[in-house]
Parts: sequence; C-alpha cells; structure tokens
Amino acid sequence: MRKWLLVYGAGSLGALIAALALWLAGRYGLTDALNVRIAPALSAAWLYPRLVWGGLWGFLLLLPVFGSRWFFKAWVLGLIPALVQLFVIYPYTTGYGVAGLSLGLLTPLVIYLYYVVWAMVAAVTLRLA
Repeated sequence: MRKWLLVYGAGSLGALIAALALWLAGRYGLTDALNVRIAPALSAAWLYPRLVWGGLWGFLLLLPVFGSRWFFKAWVLGLIPALVQLFVIYPYTTGYGVAGLSLGLLTPLVIYLYYVVWAMVAAVTLRLA
C-alpha cells in the first residue's frame, strides 16, 4: 500500500510541475512560437484533472523499465500517456483531431515533452522518497 501511495503522489507532483511548465510555455509565447495553440488558463478546473490523471499515470512507475535509470525511464514512460492523449483523448473527446493536429503540427512534440517532464519529476520524486 505504501508503494501505491508513493507512486500516486509522485505522479501527481509530476503532473503539477508539468502543468505549470505547459502553462508558462503558453503564457510566455513558447507554444505560439511553435505554432501550437495550447495556452491554458491556470485555474483549479484546468489543473485538477491533470493532477488526478498524473497520479493515476504514476502507477506506470511500477513497471520494471530500465531499472533505476530514471532518466531513460522517463523518456519511455512519457510515451504511454502521450500516445493516449494524442490518439484517444484529442480525436474522440476534445475534437482536436488525430494527434491534436488541429492545434498545430508540433502538438505531438509539445505533448510528448509535457509527459516527459511529468515522468522525470515523478521518477525523481519516487527515487528520493
């Protein structure tokens, strides 16, 4: 039970940091510079689902991928939620099309980097716990 609580907490913290990074990227025009129309407003309604899902995605950290090499683990594990976001959530839930391409051609890169940040923070948090 302790391990489950730790991975959920690490995933939620990773989601918080990744969400703040995405918000900052939108706020300061980085996403606009990439021609990606992602510039979320920082609000509880936007942040809450990301924290919950980040915690749930944190259970991926229990997979035996790359052992203790958290840097490589983050790049691999970041792919799983990114692929779900790009090929399930965007086309079927939000209507942004496959891979969110209606938001811009570099949307897949932005989303993947978002989840890599999530995975890195979560993996480091879990390692330090």
